[in-house]
Amino acid sequence: QVQLVESGGGLVQPGGSLRLSCAASGFSLDHSSIGWFRQAPGEKRVGVACIGDDGTTYYFYSVKGRFTISRDKVNNTAYLQMNSLKPEDTGLYYCIPRCQIGNPGYLPSGDDEDYWGQGTQVTVSS
Repeated sequence: QVQLVESGGGLVQPGGSLRLSCAASGFSLDHSSIGWFRQAPGEKRVGVACIGDDGTTYYFYSVKGRFTISRDKVNNTAYLQMNSLKPEDTGLYYCIPRCQIGNPGYLPSGDDEDYWGQGTQVTVSS
């Protein structure tokens, strides 16, 4: 059974950093796309970072240069390093084995919607 568990969120001051983790089981990250999505209160869920199965990466314009997506094949875990955090980065962050390079509005449909987990909360506030 495919499962992903997010962790690493928390409360951080503007300008601070966090590293989110996405522990995968039931499949290998080595041959999968991985997307990190953010849902802020009252807003649509949006893709903030995507890494394709070939290692190509994509970042939403508002996080480009501050966030870095990566995956650790040994530990079968994906990460989202978040630096220079801003209040607008606040939201619930999810990881799933689906994303589209260049399309932050992509959301999975049908059975792929089962990939959504509990997410991890990131709050950027002074």
